[in-house]
Amino acid sequence: NQYCTPQFTDVRKRLIFTDMYHPLITEPVANNLSLMDRKSVLVSGSNMSGKTTFIRMLGLNMLMAQTINTALATAFELPRMGICSAIRISDNLLNDKSYYLEEVLTIKEMLELSNGDYPYLFLLDELYKGTNTIERVAAGKAVLAHLNRKDHLVFAATHDLELTDLLSESFSNYHFTEIIKDNQLSFDYRLKAGILKNTNAIKILEINGYPDVVVEEAKRQSRAMMEEKGNNEIA
Repeated sequence: NQYCTPQFTDVRKRLIFTDMYHPLITEPVANNLSLMDRKSVLVSGSNMSGKTTFIRMLGLNMLMAQTINTALATAFELPRMGICSAIRISDNLLNDKSYYLEEVLTIKEMLELSNGDYPYLFLLDELYKGTNTIERVAAGKAVLAHLNRKDHLVFAATHDLELTDLLSESFSNYHFTEIIKDNQLSFDYRLKAGILKNTNAIKILEINGYPDVVVEEAKRQSRAMMEEKGNNEIA
């Protein structure tokens, strides 16, 4: 019951929406965003918190706005843009391609599109999750920075908080969080400004009945790794 006629602007890298929601969710939680500083967006948060649904919501509304002149929001201001996504990639056994290779080829197409003058909205979910942490973060930073050139907008969902530091000058940070109360997990699906401060992945293992020995070892290892990271940063 809530929709609007989008307002198109000639100002590049400007995107503003109010109470936007996903068309396929029965009881959706609407979100707001205002981008006017020529920055793109990194969205962090735990699994199931709403990251991927958010970037899908934006892609669908961008498509609807530019085709049927309708957006599922109370207000939507946007430039005319192409849309390209790397959200639901899978391996291709018949063509002998792994998940990682399929992702590599999909993102290569994005990089080629970004070389043109027509602006694109690039939507990415968990970039290079099929490879190791160091190379994933390094390649992810390089790709996102390249896609963000010119008048393109990039929305990327990620678990790699290192990217929030590496791309802080050209990307704004937003996050979704889960709520843990009385050993119950819930989500409010509200987009929040800033970098994700609290991680609860191990706590979620605990409340879902993982063996105590596994949970305690995970906590111990996590503390050790965070201490080592802090010492390296100081050095």
